[in-house]
Amino acid sequence: MRIAFVGKGGSGKTTLSALFARHLARSGAKVLAVDGDINQHLSQALDPAATTPPFTAPPLAAHLGEVKDLLRGANPRIASSAAMVKTTPPGRGSRMLRLLGDDELHARHVQQVGGVPLMVTGAFDENDLGVACYHSKLGAVELYLSHLVDGPGEYVVTDMTAGADAFASGLFTRFDMTFLVAEPTRRGVSVYRQYRDHAREFGIPLAVVGNKVTDEDDLLFLKEQVGDDLLTHLALSPWVRSTERGAPVGELEDVNRHALTVLRETVDARRKDWARFHRHTVEFHLRNARAWANEATGQDLAAQVDPEFVPGPASLA
Repeated sequence: MRIAFVGKGGSGKTTLSALFARHLARSGAKVLAVDGDINQHLSQALDPAATTPPFTAPPLAAHLGEVKDLLRGANPRIASSAAMVKTTPPGRGSRMLRLLGDDELHARHVQQVGGVPLMVTGAFDENDLGVACYHSKLGAVELYLSHLVDGPGEYVVTDMTAGADAFASGLFTRFDMTFLVAEPTRRGVSVYRQYRDHAREFGIPLAVVGNKVTDEDDLLFLKEQVGDDLLTHLALSPWVRSTERGAPVGELEDVNRHALTVLRETVDARRKDWARFHRHTVEFHLRNARAWANEATGQDLAAQVDPEFVPGPASLA
């Protein structure tokens, strides 16, 4: 299962991503955390007490060419890595990956942080200013997820960019479940309707997770604003605050541990739909081909679509 955490900046989505990834890892599940936010803070959230830089593996975006070469494999529909764009779907001959498998991509780009395997997109640095948008970096994550075959009991937890910007690329369709983190304020739920409308348009499962709830009035406000989309909530956590200061006191509160259990139960209840997943991949590839990619590559990228291919366990063969 692939899980995305989205929400307004400051809502706590990075903290929730880290809490959920650690919750899964401590249960013995195979899990990979992915930092897909323009503010690369997930490594600190996974190991806030670290006194040394917690993540030193190279970011995906810094090696996009190598990533493309690996994933295109022997796919005859993709002539070169230069002809492969962020939306290029896999086909017969493509290199399909197992989660945390024995391959060059996982070996190079994944590192244990706080007991959780982590992969990062890469920061938006001064060389990108006025030249590129952050979504060009997220293309590496989009390709990775398109070529990943995750199995039962395996989880990819992605901390996405803040706000409705998460819908600026087809990456938002690459997940089995999307959790929108919302504080109990008008600003906290301000992006909810945008997310809801986009998610419904494409059939993306979406649930709201209230965060930093202090009393019944906070909970009532969230219920009034988001209705049945409110799945569960986390209370304002002294443990999280002390942990972020590098000196955790006690343990995560019972109400918050229960919320993490609800999140996992919700994810585990989902059915993997490889056909729908690939249909979205192809749809956004054709959109991007018409909008910019055909002109940028000088090719008709619709020809990259393999009409007889569907990802899934069989494609690993």
